[in-house]
Amino acid sequence: MRLTKTELRSQQTRLTQFQRYLPTLQLKKAMLQFEVNLVQLEIEKLKEEWAVHWKNVEEFSPFLVEKVSVNLKLYAEILHVKKQYENIAGVEIPIFKKVVFREPEYFLFDTPVWTERATALLRELVTAREKIGVAEEKRRALEKELREVSIRVNLFEKVLIPRALENIKKIRIFLGDQQLAAVAQAKVAKRKVLLRKMEV
Repeated sequence: MRLTKTELRSQQTRLTQFQRYLPTLQLKKAMLQFEVNLVQLEIEKLKEEWAVHWKNVEEFSPFLVEKVSVNLKLYAEILHVKKQYENIAGVEIPIFKKVVFREPEYFLFDTPVWTERATALLRELVTAREKIGVAEEKRRALEKELREVSIRVNLFEKVLIPRALENIKKIRIFLGDQQLAAVAQAKVAKRKVLLRKMEV
């Protein structure tokens, strides 16, 4: 760093930019923190819903482990999970739409009467689990962005702005000392000129 007026202007411009940009970063950090808290609450609620679905499925648990004419697990086999993406505070986050299940072929009269009810309950349980998975994916994306923004906020608050202030202070002290030295030299030179004139 050069101790010049040009460098002083450059450091002052940099400081102004940092101070202008920092509130935007702080606002983004606050928004991301709010969204992370919201998604955490959403996950807790979804887990409670999953527990309710699990209790409903428990009545059919003997049919899931025993060999019966119908393999219920096939009725809850996932083809894919439909999601759409939304931008929140500059982050692309997934939004759960629905689970698309494989439709196994069966004849209505060849299956036990409880098959449709068990299938519906199993699919509700699987859907509840997938909703949790998408919400956790959303949380990870938001937390990753929050960490990156927090690092930038800390960089501005603890490094860039203090460094610019320190540099400005050093340059001002140096330039002030130079100015004082120049004034002192001018006075000495003036005295010498006066002394010479007096001698003449």
